[in-house]
Amino acid sequence: MSAWRFVAAFGAVSLLMDFVYEGARSVTGPLLARLGASALVVGVVTGAGEAAALGLRLVSGPLADRTRRFWAWTVAGYALTVATVPFLGLAGTLWVACALVVAERVAKAVRSPAKDTLLSHATAATGRGRGFAVHEAMDQVGALIGPLTVAGVLAATGDDYAPALGVLAAPGVAALALLVRLRAKVPDPAAYEASRTPGTPETPGTPETPRAPEARPPDAPPGTGGGSAGSGAPRGARPRLPRAFWVYAAFSGVTTAGFATFGVLSFHLVRRHLVPIALVPVVYAAAMAADALAALVTGWFYDRAGARAMAALPVLAAAAPALAFTDTVALAVLGALVWGAAVGIQESTLRAVVADLVPAGRRATAYGIVAGVLGAGSLAGGALTGALYDYSVPVLVTAVAAIQAAALVLLVTAHGGPRA
Repeated sequence: MSAWRFVAAFGAVSLLMDFVYEGARSVTGPLLARLGASALVVGVVTGAGEAAALGLRLVSGPLADRTRRFWAWTVAGYALTVATVPFLGLAGTLWVACALVVAERVAKAVRSPAKDTLLSHATAATGRGRGFAVHEAMDQVGALIGPLTVAGVLAATGDDYAPALGVLAAPGVAALALLVRLRAKVPDPAAYEASRTPGTPETPGTPETPRAPEARPPDAPPGTGGGSAGSGAPRGARPRLPRAFWVYAAFSGVTTAGFATFGVLSFHLVRRHLVPIALVPVVYAAAMAADALAALVTGWFYDRAGARAMAALPVLAAAAPALAFTDTVALAVLGALVWGAAVGIQESTLRAVVADLVPAGRRATAYGIVAGVLGAGSLAGGALTGALYDYSVPVLVTAVAAIQAAALVLLVTAHGGPRA
């Protein structure tokens, strides 16, 4: 299987899984509000969920690097999502619903460092920015279909969350089946990175048989890629994380601390009666379309200009609440689209930067560290925006703008990012 085909196949898995969990996330705010949550509770719970999805990668990332069982971690994380999402619509109390929201995010923490490492090997052959951008764009097709499906079922059932979330079990099972098949076809994606000469990305659509990786010991688990596949270090060596990586991680944490969650945005849409509940997933789907477009644009730009492409993230993150937390439907929806574009940059180009900064032997660890920093920022951002929303929207907008300005200064101080 060529590197591009591997990226596309993994994109199909992510498409189906985004169908599942983004469908559920599109109604998290209104669902919790129906069970009696305030804006502060919605902000804290959704922020805590993102903190769990990101912060726990500090554990799962190093464990994935040490065990080298990247496929096992990936499958386990996706399976946990499939096991939790359908039951969210059956939650009878606020606290059960909150626990399920966080549990679904824990599943993302389990799989993400390993999944991103598997993808990073293939994107060494396709071009980092383009490879991760194409994967993110496919990912967001599912994030578009899922919320629209939930919206349709909600409209047909009179805003009944149980069937709306129950139907998401089917694409989840399909995703797991496809993932297991992909693992059987490409047990060691490190071969893609080992077979490429730096600076010679594969031409999209060109079939390629990757060179076999170095022979690995008989007891080595699949996915190790031998002693040094892609890392340039002997098996067991642990290269240091470069200083540029830590500067980039700091920038990522600061910008995320001023990032509103869609839970709070959707809470605003319903509380201010700007859109009916059944249309909230449609707004979310539109935001995911903006996510995909932004990922493709910034991925293309990153391969040409380096991490300076990340400068768009704090600008968009500052603009999103200024637009979204208004009482004008058009501006509020535009704010949600801007929020989606910021998420697209965060979830695609961010991963490409880390892959270029860190050798393969520490890459899952690096993804875990960045995710931990992002998790702390997400918890702070969710709690901050939720609390300030209840206190004063103008103060909320001002505080977010100040945080994003600080993040932009940090990025500029780092001479435009790690790849100037």
